[in-house]
Amino acid sequence: MSVLFSPIKLRGLTLKNRIVVSPMCQYSADDGVATDWHFTHINNLSLSGAAMFCIEATHVEAIGRITPGCLGLYSDAAEAALKQILNSVRKHSTTAIAMQLAHAGRKASSARPWDGGQLIPVEQGGWQTVAPSALPHKDGEAAPTALDAAGLKRIRDAFVDSAKRAERIGIDAIELHGAHGYLLHQFLSPISNRRTDEYGGSLENRMRFPLEIYDAVRAVFPHDKPVGMRVSSTDWVEGGWDLAQTIAFANALKARGVDWIDASSGGVSPLQKIPLGPGYQVQFAEAIKRETGLPTIAVGLITEGRQAEEIVASGKADMVALARGMLYDPRWGWHAAADLGGEVEAPPQYWRSQPSTQKALFGKTTFGAR
Repeated sequence: MSVLFSPIKLRGLTLKNRIVVSPMCQYSADDGVATDWHFTHINNLSLSGAAMFCIEATHVEAIGRITPGCLGLYSDAAEAALKQILNSVRKHSTTAIAMQLAHAGRKASSARPWDGGQLIPVEQGGWQTVAPSALPHKDGEAAPTALDAAGLKRIRDAFVDSAKRAERIGIDAIELHGAHGYLLHQFLSPISNRRTDEYGGSLENRMRFPLEIYDAVRAVFPHDKPVGMRVSSTDWVEGGWDLAQTIAFANALKARGVDWIDASSGGVSPLQKIPLGPGYQVQFAEAIKRETGLPTIAVGLITEGRQAEEIVASGKADMVALARGMLYDPRWGWHAAADLGGEVEAPPQYWRSQPSTQKALFGKTTFGAR
């Protein structure tokens, strides 16, 4: 039996397989509000065969958006738009819907990737960014404002408010974005955090604010629904955040009941040197799982079903998450199941699509005509 297509239980949520659609920014929102593009995108990938789809980085305040087109959950309009999309998804799919809550910190106020992706100055329609310290992401950029006590409280409260909204619209799980050089990662990394108060300096101090965010969200999200954390396992920069610190952070989260660690890497510095290759980040998920015993998600250049099967069957990670691979092949889960002898759910409108050699691909199905 395929391990990739075996169930896994996360608190009260049982996933039917180990495949996750990774959160992918679409840069297509209107003042944080989901649009028709999100309706199409989310409904489409909820039929991928993955057991869980994670909505893209969803920002907890307007100045926390990466770009002017990034999704948010900080207004009634944003909540209503996502609720409508989830209502549509639930009509046709049993895939669990997670949401990644995020704040971009100093990497906010950026142009959309297809517009160059660089910092938008305030005078050109951008906004003043915030961060642990008044250090720009890149040389020559305007510096962010260092967060004071009131700013930290505002952001904690914003995460809480968004988590409550996520519960109201029926989100099944939350992932906190502590990776890729965004705000929580900025607090963790000594590259971006040069504070001299209780939120900077030692590892314990640098972990403090991300752990406060986790605690605040966990306290208001239903106990039977899981909350995980995405981390950058290393900055890929000498003297930056690294795997040993990640493991310490994961253990601190474990003590608080975190449900998974999604092990990515990089993003906090343009000086990073990443040795890209198939499954290049699996080593991090494997090490975190080995050292903490926590469920882990492996992500990064996982493209083939048998590659994903090996990762979970060998115990390197408990789940795999795909992003670009799912965009390229929105039925990736179906094709992996066909290759590995697994089974996926599909709506009856699509039952006739299973190959003649794969009559059990969608489980027990019937289709008649006269």
